[in-house]
Amino acid sequence: MPPIKTLPPTIYDVAERSGLSIATVSRVLNSPERVSEVSRQKVMEAIDHLGFVPMAEARARVLRNTGRIGVVTPFFTSPSFTDRLRGVASALSASRYELVIYTVDSIERLNSYLSTLPLTGNLDGLIVISLPVDQAAAQRLIANQLETVLIEYAHPSFSAILVDDRGGGRLAARHLVEKGHRRCACVYYGEQPEHSIHPEVQRFQGFREALAEHGVELPDDYIKYVPITRKGISEKLRELFSLPEPPTGIFAPSDDLAIRVIHRARELGFHTPRDISVIGFDGIEISEHIDLTTISQRLRDSGEMAVELLLSRLADSGRPIQHIQLQAHLEERGTTRMLD
Repeated sequence: MPPIKTLPPTIYDVAERSGLSIATVSRVLNSPERVSEVSRQKVMEAIDHLGFVPMAEARARVLRNTGRIGVVTPFFTSPSFTDRLRGVASALSASRYELVIYTVDSIERLNSYLSTLPLTGNLDGLIVISLPVDQAAAQRLIANQLETVLIEYAHPSFSAILVDDRGGGRLAARHLVEKGHRRCACVYYGEQPEHSIHPEVQRFQGFREALAEHGVELPDDYIKYVPITRKGISEKLRELFSLPEPPTGIFAPSDDLAIRVIHRARELGFHTPRDISVIGFDGIEISEHIDLTTISQRLRDSGEMAVELLLSRLADSGRPIQHIQLQAHLEERGTTRMLD
């Protein structure tokens, strides 16, 4: 008796197992933003259990070449994401691959991309910038053989470009201390999107550690969590400058915030670097034009190196997973000065 052939699961099987309609399953696969998070999770659990592969993606796997590299990135209102994307685009421009960008503005959007792109994105590879990848998403990427490289987030299953955030914070503290500052403050955004990673935590920890090693205290009054508004930043700076012994140096763990601090401080009558030294973190392109002292994390380089890692894995899937940590370095410019 010949063996019974097992047919591959179909969209009907996914609908039956998830308890949802075929139309809902189709929307999850093709327009996930139109489906509730609960329904999306039910469909993805059914897909994972059944091993369902949409026909379009099955054809793409046979061809083994779509000519497209996807980048999942936070919605790039921050210049640091834009600078990284420039690095990615520059590296891909010399290749045969087209760049496709997927922007994330919520945890639901992130989950939907990481769920559906391995199935229906028709991508040869994926780069995820400054966003977390949980174990369920990692398993789906691996199961569907979508080569992936991460930037600023580590996972043992994927190559990654990482930043020494703690070391960069230490550099910022050391620079201010070497300039003679003993009253050093730190300001950073107190509210972050649910879907984002939080490198500013490591940067702050490194800053505090290095200050302590140099015998410099960081009182609670010198630590300000600021809202992302002009008024909120001004209020927190006013609190700092109203202290009996106001700080002479401020570390902001992103260039974007450092620039805002400089502008708001000027409105309060404190000019940089005459009245207050300010140092940022990132090394965004505009920091050089406004003469901002910053800790550079080689944003453009990280994008270029991520492409190199991804293309090498696409050329040879047997290449080992690599985690490359970029060392931050000080770019001393005009917003910090030696105290008299």
